[in-house]
Amino acid sequence: MSPARTPNGAAARAVTVLPEPSGLPEPLPEPGVEELRLETVLGALSDPLRLTIVRKLLLESEDFDHSCGWFGLDRPKSSLTHHFKALREAGVTRQRQYGLERRSHVRVEDLDARFPGLVDLVAAWTPPPTA
Repeated sequence: MSPARTPNGAAARAVTVLPEPSGLPEPLPEPGVEELRLETVLGALSDPLRLTIVRKLLLESEDFDHSCGWFGLDRPKSSLTHHFKALREAGVTRQRQYGLERRSHVRVEDLDARFPGLVDLVAAWTPPPTA
């Protein structure tokens, strides 16, 4: 099956990129676009749970960013905090603090600028069936 096409003939993206709303809190510390390193990004994405988190953000985002609870992951909060921090520190996601919760979204434009095609590969990845 070939990918869907836009009116100009380009392959349509399955990735959801919502516009940034105004008045957002400042992002938590993260590497700049020029500091993104492929080996660091791939290292963060090498964990199946983190890859699942990023894929869900890319394909199922309903809002600009999402809290940990939105993912519906059955993991201890400390474990999830570690995974979200690893994604942010690698430059894959951007997190903002809203009161007591942190919300995340994928840095699609930044990743596309540094590693063209990587975001589409993550979106196209199929998670293995759960036992």
